[in-house]
Amino acid sequence: MAGRIRVLLIDDETVFVDGLKGVLARRGMEAQSVNDGLKALDLLANEQFDIIVLDLRMPGMDGVEFLKAFRQRNANTPVIVLTGHVSIKQLGEAMKECVAEVLLKPCRIDTLVSCIENAHERKVCAIALEVAEKF
Repeated sequence: MAGRIRVLLIDDETVFVDGLKGVLARRGMEAQSVNDGLKALDLLANEQFDIIVLDLRMPGMDGVEFLKAFRQRNANTPVIVLTGHVSIKQLGEAMKECVAEVLLKPCRIDTLVSCIENAHERKVCAIALEVAEKF
């Protein structure tokens, strides 16, 4: 794997996120976090991440609202939904915004890491195919 995978965690459960950042760092990834969708959009205006891991239920701007706003700016960054509270309606709305995976909390860390790595690999392959088609 060339370079470290940069992951943005968007979740209001700070204890969970702090622990997850440590686990991802030990797995060779660089993780940053914010606790709501508006802060995430502000951060993403200035920084790029390879993968976003997103909770759906948060105060302020929830995950679905974030996805709709984010996809207007960026259709290519894979988003993995990791949530403990999901309704069928919310899930359907998230799926319309092309999420890479949906995982329910509690989730085995190996499962999440595998989803992050697989989504990153698919993104890299898609970029390589796009470049190859231009030549």
